[in-house]
Amino acid sequence: MSTELIRHALNGPTMGTRWTALFFAAPGFDPAPVQSALQAAAEAVDAQMSTWNPDSDLMRLNAAPVGPWRDIPPDLARVLKLGLDIGRASDGAFDIGMGDAVRAWGFGSAPADPQAIRAAMAASRRPAHEVLDLDGSRVRKTAPLMLDLNGIAKGHGVDRLAEVLSDHGLRDALVGIDGEMRATGLRPDGQPWTIAVEAPDPDRRAPRSILTLQDAAVATSGDYRHRVTVQGRHLSHTMDPGRGAPLVACPASVSVIAPSCAMADAWATALMVAGVDAGARLAMKTGLDALFLARDDAGGVRAIAVGRLFSGKPAASAPGN
Repeated sequence: MSTELIRHALNGPTMGTRWTALFFAAPGFDPAPVQSALQAAAEAVDAQMSTWNPDSDLMRLNAAPVGPWRDIPPDLARVLKLGLDIGRASDGAFDIGMGDAVRAWGFGSAPADPQAIRAAMAASRRPAHEVLDLDGSRVRKTAPLMLDLNGIAKGHGVDRLAEVLSDHGLRDALVGIDGEMRATGLRPDGQPWTIAVEAPDPDRRAPRSILTLQDAAVATSGDYRHRVTVQGRHLSHTMDPGRGAPLVACPASVSVIAPSCAMADAWATALMVAGVDAGARLAMKTGLDALFLARDDAGGVRAIAVGRLFSGKPAASAPGN
């Protein structure tokens, strides 16, 4: 009987895209229970954190009045806490309280609304970490607030996929949602997992550089993948908390390597908002490994690397702790 490991590549729908899971197992391994568990985990994240589903836990929290404490699922509380912590650490560059602006500019379930855009840009804002209180799995708003977790929920979903595989004894795997990736352990040949960093091109998906990852995650925020056109202008889905509007001068993309995909996802957004210069300083201050891709006046793209993993070498490796 052959003892050679068999490659399994599973996938399923989630959050308007697809999740993926790649792992190797002994002959005779039945992937069906793993497929079902992964799909259930992805659906649970969507049920808790979707802004497209009015019955999600997040949208019910958005509809709740200011003042009273409200019980929420532990996973949602965990994501909110991480979002608030990174909001504080980034001085508000990452703000999970931009839901009104996201919806107004057409990145939700309805098209852009000029009246809502004006209201979002005129709103007197305080960051979510100043007006949302958490106590374990209880939360309360101390001021009007519409939450949006699009900058962290996919990363959390990737982490949940990795946890499901670990629960099934699969501790060497590569999982992802829409380009946000997490690697656990090693490939069967003892090498780290190989991941491409995408070129910031809205017309095609092509690799720009290659990473090798072990027990680490990578996430990318960019201005080229999720966009709307308003009055003939292509606008990025990433919101500027200072303006209540999409970023207008920002890197083409920012990729971040971190221990968890939720952390990488949120910090990639924060550095995108901060911009190349301030973002690079913030990444150095917080000890992040980040790669900024910025467009130049000639239409090219230049890379600005921060940290030891993005050192300009053909591959960057994130060894396990």
